[in-house]
Amino acid sequence: MEVRIKNLTKAFTSQKGPEVIAVNNMSFIIPDGVLVGLLGPSGCGKSTTLYMIAGLHKPTEGQIFFGDEEVTNVPPEHRGIGLVFQNYALYPHFTVRQNITFPLDNVRPKLDRQEKEAIAREMARIVDIEHLLDRKPKELSGGQQQRVAIARALSKRPKVLLLDEPLSNLDARLRLQTREEIKRIQRETQITTIFVTHDQEEAMSISDIIVVMKDGVIQQIGEPQHVYDEPENLFVAQFLGSPAINIFDGEIKKGVLYVEGKPVDTSDVYKLPHVYEEKIELPRVVDEKGKEVGEVQYEIKKVSKKDRHVKVGIRPESFRLNQKDGHIVIRIDYIEHIGRDISIVGGIDQQEDSRVKIIIPSELRPKVIDQTICRFDAARYYVFETDGTRIK
Repeated sequence: MEVRIKNLTKAFTSQKGPEVIAVNNMSFIIPDGVLVGLLGPSGCGKSTTLYMIAGLHKPTEGQIFFGDEEVTNVPPEHRGIGLVFQNYALYPHFTVRQNITFPLDNVRPKLDRQEKEAIAREMARIVDIEHLLDRKPKELSGGQQQRVAIARALSKRPKVLLLDEPLSNLDARLRLQTREEIKRIQRETQITTIFVTHDQEEAMSISDIIVVMKDGVIQQIGEPQHVYDEPENLFVAQFLGSPAINIFDGEIKKGVLYVEGKPVDTSDVYKLPHVYEEKIELPRVVDEKGKEVGEVQYEIKKVSKKDRHVKVGIRPESFRLNQKDGHIVIRIDYIEHIGRDISIVGGIDQQEDSRVKIIIPSELRPKVIDQTICRFDAARYYVFETDGTRIK
């Protein structure tokens, strides 16, 4: 089932404070049969978006379509969705079998006992809990409870499966195992699935498409690897990646990118000017005594600059050791071992507040272990305006 979101907005009002825009004019299409991750920091609007798709929140503006049918004002129970909450919401006095079949009590025409049993066993098989059908939730591990919740959501054969932070209550080992199970279940059922997470590794590992959000606004949509490789702005570049991308200061002079006063890239793209908005205070009105009256007035003026300060990003794995004539001089604070690689932690030599993390093969350790300063080049630079706009 294709899910289409058109100009969706959700504003929350409160008597104690100003209106809060949780989701701001959001539009995107989720193709039929794919697994989509809504990804972003806490408070970015991803759960609110999921609840509007589910029908639990009514949009302030905009439309939601399942296929060709608009469901914006359709009650949740009539949308054909399966919803799995963060806390599983299982009935403690029911067995696993009873939890799975509970939603089937409202199916019309009514199902008999044998039909419910067949569905329970089929759903249990899909999520690999057939041997647990007679147990109560308290007898299950967190991962097993999560599978029961998914089986229950699948029991009515929904058009769309919605998962709200489905792995947040699991320990690290179970998170890894269960996210692979979610991916397997989605592949087997081919149900359009939308799940919410703040964990970028989780989203990157199992999603067909990720939707990166910030402050209720979509920052970028695409296949996970493409979004990682080609972030559209500084926020996306910094949010995706572990360890995070290294960001430090650079300059553009006459179309050339400089770091620490050394040219590192002469691509033509840097010759394009960037337009800034500057807020300029207008002259104040004075009375006959020369006293300023009235409020301060401002004018927004657009300023175009070719030569300017920029932010330069390099992924930790993109550094290349070049002790002879590398463009980027790194001040080494300490070295860590991470499996077969080593991690150099330090800063740009002439930028006191900078922090960088560099990952290089362990065989290069003898060349850096006794050094306080090392030179590097980069396989790729990401360059951003100071307002976060991507240049290259």
